[in-house]
Amino acid sequence: MNIKDTLKKILKKIKLGVPKRVLFFLAAAVWGFASSRILKIGVSDIISNTSSYWINLSIGIFGCYFFFKYVFYKMYKKHTKRIVNLEIERPCIFSFFDLKGFGIMAFMITGGITLRRSHIIPSLYMGTFYITLGLSLLLAAVSFLYAGARYKLIESKYLEECKLDITQE
Repeated sequence: MNIKDTLKKILKKIKLGVPKRVLFFLAAAVWGFASSRILKIGVSDIISNTSSYWINLSIGIFGCYFFFKYVFYKMYKKHTKRIVNLEIERPCIFSFFDLKGFGIMAFMITGGITLRRSHIIPSLYMGTFYITLGLSLLLAAVSFLYAGARYKLIESKYLEECKLDITQE
């Protein structure tokens, strides 16, 4: 047995495999954590910059609907379909996103920190955007939480949807 085979055996033994349902709870936790951090910054920015913060808060809430509908709901559906249709019954604990999803998350974090530290955009407007983004992330977290809580229903929906896609081709 060579080193490569030995290493594969070791990695297979320590693989942190979890049921697919758990992946939805992990995704919810990640997005929920990100949401709380972003909302904290956003609310702090608008409250410290204006006495009529409710206007910016309202804009953030209004914008959240569109940001969630056109960005994060599509992402939720894509990852839900992918998780449900994974061939492995106990995928790796980090399989709640694909490689592209982790790349997008890293880009968003890096971009947000860079933009914030550069002071190109006034903090009042960044705060308004952060509220929009934070609430959208919160809705994505709730969506993943729902998918985990109602896993059998979600599984049957997305397995059937996948079968319909195959038969239509």
